[in-house]
Amino acid sequence: MTNKTLADLAEKMREIDICMLSTHTDGGAIAGRPMSNNRNVDYDGSSYYFTLDDTRMVDDIKADSKVALAFQGTKAFLVAVEGKADLIRDRQAFREHWSADIDKWFADGIDTEGLVMIKVVAERAHYWDGEDEGEVTLKA
Repeated sequence: MTNKTLADLAEKMREIDICMLSTHTDGGAIAGRPMSNNRNVDYDGSSYYFTLDDTRMVDDIKADSKVALAFQGTKAFLVAVEGKADLIRDRQAFREHWSADIDKWFADGIDTEGLVMIKVVAERAHYWDGEDEGEVTLKA
């Protein structure tokens, strides 16, 4: 077992496009849905995803901000992130995290009515890299 740093994980996560974002539902179940990080995102412990305000996912986050992210890369590399989600509705923040790839999901870009950005701030990340495994704690 080696001790990877956040920078080590970020390097391997950089090319992973889709992750599963899981929330707690009002009935106590866990709901997961695929979300795109639009590749080539520098990972510093925060992840950003776009959705619409009238979704079950947004309702779940409003009720319980604790979420999980699951990333699967190539060659048996996996990362499970636990963190807190914030809902952001600021267009300037949208601009900072927008990429042309998102246009296929939101035709009006950052002007899409009801657009919301989910910011997930990691508290810890569990990783598996072949037979190497460990945890990176980010919460102070």
